[in-house]
Amino acid sequence: MAERSFVKEVERLRIGDGDVFRGEGILAVTKALLQSGVSYVGGYQGAPISHLMDVLADAQGILGELKVHFEASASEAAAAAMLAASVNYPLRGAVTWKSTVGTNVASDALANVASSGVMGGALIIVGEDYGEGSSIMQERSHAFAMKSQMWLLDPRPNLTSIVDTVEHGFCLSEASNTPVMLELRIRACHVYGSFEAKENRIPAFTLSDAMENPTRDYSRVVLPPSNFVHEKEKVEDRWPAAVKYITEKRLNEFLGGYSGDVGLVVQGGLYNTLIRALNLLGLANAFGETDIPIYCLNVTYPLIDRELRGFCLDKKAVLVIEEGQPEFIEQAIHASLRKADIQTKIHGKDMLPLAGEYTGLVIQDGVGKFFAAHAPNLLQEEFVMTPTAISEDDLQAVAEIVPQRPAGFCTGCPERPVFSAMKLVQKDIGKFHVSCDIGCHLFSILPPFDIGNTTMGYGLGWAGASAFNAETKQRTLSVMGDGGFWHNGLTSGVGNAVFNRNDNVLVIVDNGYAAATGGQDILSSRAHNKTKSTNHKIAKAVRGMGVEWIKEVNTYNIGEMKSVLTDAMTTKTKGPKVIVAQSECMLNRQRREKPIRAKAINDGKRVVRIRYGVDPDTCTGDHSCIRISGCPSLTLRDNPDPLRDDPVAWVNNDCVGCGVCGENAHAAILCPSFFRAELIYNPSNWDKLRERIRCALIVWLQRQADKKRSIPVESAIS
Repeated sequence: MAERSFVKEVERLRIGDGDVFRGEGILAVTKALLQSGVSYVGGYQGAPISHLMDVLADAQGILGELKVHFEASASEAAAAAMLAASVNYPLRGAVTWKSTVGTNVASDALANVASSGVMGGALIIVGEDYGEGSSIMQERSHAFAMKSQMWLLDPRPNLTSIVDTVEHGFCLSEASNTPVMLELRIRACHVYGSFEAKENRIPAFTLSDAMENPTRDYSRVVLPPSNFVHEKEKVEDRWPAAVKYITEKRLNEFLGGYSGDVGLVVQGGLYNTLIRALNLLGLANAFGETDIPIYCLNVTYPLIDRELRGFCLDKKAVLVIEEGQPEFIEQAIHASLRKADIQTKIHGKDMLPLAGEYTGLVIQDGVGKFFAAHAPNLLQEEFVMTPTAISEDDLQAVAEIVPQRPAGFCTGCPERPVFSAMKLVQKDIGKFHVSCDIGCHLFSILPPFDIGNTTMGYGLGWAGASAFNAETKQRTLSVMGDGGFWHNGLTSGVGNAVFNRNDNVLVIVDNGYAAATGGQDILSSRAHNKTKSTNHKIAKAVRGMGVEWIKEVNTYNIGEMKSVLTDAMTTKTKGPKVIVAQSECMLNRQRREKPIRAKAINDGKRVVRIRYGVDPDTCTGDHSCIRISGCPSLTLRDNPDPLRDDPVAWVNNDCVGCGVCGENAHAAILCPSFFRAELIYNPSNWDKLRERIRCALIVWLQRQADKKRSIPVESAIS
């Protein structure tokens, strides 16, 4: 169950030649693939372009009609290996994942397909997850494209440019026999717009044609002596062919004015941001029209020397707007111009930040500095004098007003109690090293848990602690999600631990989905999936790898979770120990149950909803429950007792009834202030009668208590 359904939107993919397509960027990419006659599409689920996989999954009916094979790959490496189909056959294929982490995983297959070359068009669509909204290390795909010599496309973020670039990507790949990378930033993926559509195309040469007529070419296999020939082909044949296609089809654009002694060179994906910055500087109007010459690189690798030199030849200074570091494009421009003895002054990272996302204000500052130095006559005085950057004093003032709120688990998340139990275990046996993994569970490194030392990659949680396999009093503990387990963890983690007789502990958090990427189904999902095979137990796979010490536990049972963790960390049994902590992702559960519950209530059916709360009269106000839980619905409110100053704990209306707060209080032997309540919608007559009896009994007991309190002191003494 993905977090977003595209069932209705994908019907637009059927529109034909001349019709106007309106929608989101990621839908436009899918339409462009179908218009290009793609034969197969694969990829790994992962932000920021996981929605492309969700779109394709919802469009499988249309894909089937067009004889397009779609596969949700086990990993980015598995997806990249699909491109082998285009090596010997004129089959167009596309794969997709989140970069740069996904590209790192896929690097082996990508390096091989880049060496062998392709006959059919091969397109790698990467979500360039760089900048303030990113969740990964800050790197770029550019270096990988250069290293393996694959052409890198970076289109302007509007639907027409994106669709054209996808279609040209296949043609460029075929013209140069080289895989092509297309990078899309998250804003480009989700921008809305329109473009003129074309007819969807059934591939002229299908997968069935290839399977029934297999061909073999030893020169395409990456082994000596072919691999040495491949390197020569890259330089002598493929590169010139790519330059020829890029030049003839004018993939790069000369925009803005046609003359002037200063100019701007910008990555295509940053074009909209640049125009906004120019608008703020008074150098472009609201429609993006400007007189400043702009060379827009929709192809950032390879650079086209002829175009670049022609743009710079009549200019005294040019600013290169290149996000991230190192400054690959700026260095290449320097080399190209100096070889041609063109002395245009090149600026870039000397006027723009060396690293970090280039937002509108960041580019505004850099472009403002550039024009102030080389063309001050173009700037009006108010734009020169107006400060754009936020001062340190302003940042400090904002920090004092707005409290910090670290990212955390969702309300009712089944992974929260796992780390609550870990904190309780550490309290009993002392601290231990915790090796983290990629996934929702990585939020454990933040308050209130502060658990976790390192994370080395998806599915590498246990491998990240493999060096700590010594005879000591304290074992290490590793964490891995079910998504990471099936991605890489089964072999690199569990298999590696079994082979090397590791004596440490692994907790596999099994929430039933690839929860961190949107709730897609995986091998161990409990849900029935029409097109995929699910319900494969993690414990069975672990046992098959040779692990003998295996325990399965419900994560919401914190007492049992604590007991099993303690047993694993202290047992005298040698060898790898695996705990499968199971409970369904609460976000997906709510997506499934809320519509059903709402319909039942509207239909007049009896529905019971569990809620938890805190008795303010019992709450001591020390807030230990919050420190051990961190649930967003468990918060503070003013103490109703006028004689007490400390605020009391309070469960707000976001509560989903998971019971973790009360379980924590019980397992940690905290105050008994939590209570469980049942909200009954459309109550039956018996419910109403029972409620009246309860109320009457409570009133009677309260009156008896009041009578006792009203007895005179003398009578009480006697």
